[in-house]
Amino acid sequence: MMPVLLILVGASATLQVDLLSHKKFLLLPPVNFTIKATGLAQVLLHWDPNPDQEQRHVDLEYHVKINAPQEDEYDTRKTESKCVTPLHEGFAASVRTILKSSHSALGSSWVSAELKAPPGSSGTSVMNLTCTTHTVVSSHTHLRPYQVSLRCTWLVGKDAPEDTQYFLYYRFGVWTEECKEYSRDALNRNTACWFPRTPINSKGFEQLAVHINGSSKHASIKPFDQLFTLHDIDQVNPPMNVTVEIERNSLYIQWEKPLSAFPGHCFNYELKIYNTKNGYIQMENLITNKFISKIDDVSTYSIQVRAAVSSPCRMSGRWGEWSQPIYVGKERKPSVEWHLIVLPTAICFVLLIFSLLCRVCHLWTKLFPPVPAPKSNIKELPVVTEYEKPSNETKIEVVLCVEEVGFEVMENSMF
Repeated sequence: MMPVLLILVGASATLQVDLLSHKKFLLLPPVNFTIKATGLAQVLLHWDPNPDQEQRHVDLEYHVKINAPQEDEYDTRKTESKCVTPLHEGFAASVRTILKSSHSALGSSWVSAELKAPPGSSGTSVMNLTCTTHTVVSSHTHLRPYQVSLRCTWLVGKDAPEDTQYFLYYRFGVWTEECKEYSRDALNRNTACWFPRTPINSKGFEQLAVHINGSSKHASIKPFDQLFTLHDIDQVNPPMNVTVEIERNSLYIQWEKPLSAFPGHCFNYELKIYNTKNGYIQMENLITNKFISKIDDVSTYSIQVRAAVSSPCRMSGRWGEWSQPIYVGKERKPSVEWHLIVLPTAICFVLLIFSLLCRVCHLWTKLFPPVPAPKSNIKELPVVTEYEKPSNETKIEVVLCVEEVGFEVMENSMF
C-alpha cells in the first residue's frame, strides 16, 4: 500500500511541476469576492472559484491578504474565511488563486473588496476603554455553578458634545448583549457599564468583542470597537477560607482555591507575610495551598494570599485580588508602667496650664474674692492716765485712732 501512495504523490508533484513549467497554463483570480459584517468586530470573506479556470486534476488554493485595519495574510483551501477585528476604521482585503509546488508557487492576479468605516466625527468616540471579568456564583447551581460578570469603563471623547450619550454592546461567540446598567458622569453621560451575569466562558479561548456607539444632536458620534483576550482581563477572585495557626515558633497557613470554574491544580499562588514590628515582608510563590514559616514570639504578622490561573489550563494572566489580611502573633498592649508614666505626666501638665491661666487672668481673685473686714465706728479713744511726778502736776495722755483703708495709724500726744 505504501509504495502505491508514494507513486501517486510523486505523480501529482510531477504533474504540478509540468503545469508550472507550461507557459499556456494560467491561474485565474476568484470571482464574486465580498466582505460582510456578521457581528460585532466580525466579518465574513467569501468568493467563488473562477468558472473559466481549467483544473487539469490539480488542487488549487487561495491566498488571502488583509490590508486594513492590520496587515495579515494566510492560505486556505476554502472559499470563505471569518475574521475577528475592530471595524470602526473599516476593513479591506484581497484574495488570489495559487498553485503550490516544491519549487515555486504560481499565483493569479488579486481581487479586492472593502468594508467602509462607519460615519462619525473625529474625536467623538470613547477613549481608554477597559474591561474586567469576575467569576460569580450562578443562580442555576446544578446546570452551571459559575458565571462571569463583566464591567467596562471609558472616557468621553475629547471632541464629543456635552449632550453625547454612549451605548455599549459586547459579543462572545454568537451571543450579543446590550448594556442595561450604566454609571454616569456629572453631565449624565454613560461612562461605565456592568453586566452582573453573562454567558462568557472563563475557560474559553475566544476573544471578547466590545462595541460602543453614541448619539448627539450636534455631531455624528463615531463608534469604537475593541477586542479583549479573557486571560488579560479576568480578575481572579482571592483564595477562600484562609486559615492560620501558630505552634511554638512555626506559622501554618492553608487556603482553598478561588471561586472559579477552573479546578484546583490550575492555580499558582503568591503569599505575603508582613511583620508589623520591623516592617519586613516575606513573599512566596507557590503551586500548593499550604505553607509553613518560622516566626519569632514577639511580633504580630499579617498574612494575605492571591492567585493566578497557571499556563497548563489557560494562558497566564495577571494576579487576582489579595485575600483579607489575617493578623496573628503577640498583641501589642500598653504596659502598666506606661500608664504609670503617662497618667501623672498628663495630670501635672493640666495643673501647670491651669495655674498659668489663673495667674495671667487673675482667675483665682475672681473666683474667690477677699472677705472685707468690719469697720469700727470708734474714731477717737481718750485715755486719761494719772501718775505722780515730783512736781505734783497732773498730765493727760490722749490716744487718737485714725482708720485708713487696709491699715490703722495711731498718734500719741502728750500735754
